[in-house]
Parts: sequence; C-alpha cells; structure tokens
Amino acid sequence: MKSTIHKLINNDRTLVSKTLVLSIALILVSTLGFAQETKGQTITVTIENAKSDEGKILVSLNTKDNFMKGAGVQNAVSEIKNGTATITFENVQPGEYAIMVMHDANGNNKLDFEANGMPKESYGTSNNPRSFGPPNYDDAKFNVEKEDLKLSIRF
Repeated sequence: MKSTIHKLINNDRTLVSKTLVLSIALILVSTLGFAQETKGQTITVTIENAKSDEGKILVSLNTKDNFMKGAGVQNAVSEIKNGTATITFENVQPGEYAIMVMHDANGNNKLDFEANGMPKESYGTSNNPRSFGPPNYDDAKFNVEKEDLKLSIRF
C-alpha cells in the first residue's frame, strides 16, 4: 500500500511539473507573439510659411472615412517657430491617408471664417493642391507602405 501511495504522489508531482512547465511555455509564447506586432511607419510633417508665430498648428491624419468629419485617426498640435512647425505621427499602419493642417492663430481650436465664408486662418492639406473651396480627399491622399515618410505642407 505504501508503494501505491508513493507512486500516486510521484505521478501527481510529475503531472504538476509538466503542467507548470507547459503553462510557463504558453505564457512566454503568448507574450512574444504580442511583442512582435507589426510596427507601423513614421510620418514627419513640416508645415511651412505660417503668417505668424501666434497660436498653434493643428494637424490631423485622416482616412477617407473621417476626412473633414471631425478628429482624424491621429491628431497633433505644434507651436510655430519662425513660421514653421513640425509634427510626427508614429506607428501609422499601411494604407491610404490624407493630412489636414490649420493655423489656429487665436487658439480657439477651430477654423474661423469671414462673413462671406472665406477662412480667416490658413489651412492646407498633403500634396499642397491649389483649389478653391473645401479640401478634397482625392487631391490630398497618399499611401503609407513600408518606409517612413517626410511631407512638407505649405499654407
């Protein structure tokens, strides 16, 4: 009877040991799997020729779905120095995007308009299209693929 009890205890220890080792292995594999998520690209945007250094520059990275409809997929704010500001968007996944930029000269976090509907503050989009009327996604779109991007937007 003693040998049967010893066999059961040893079998239980072996089972517990195997279970513990397998559990630790599973945790390590899961952790490594999450650690190797695909890192996106970096987009560095330089905004040039602001009319003044007053206020701030508001920048949004947009998909076609949220372009001109509120906040972008990433948003940033920058101070202006000598008419220039630089913003960096990190971990941007591959896809099609457009960038919108606004010089919020009075700090009210919105684009202000004249009585006739013309903007009082400067704005721009990626690709620097020259058009009258509101910005157009198709004119501003660009692709993010496997390399970091550097873009320049002028008001």
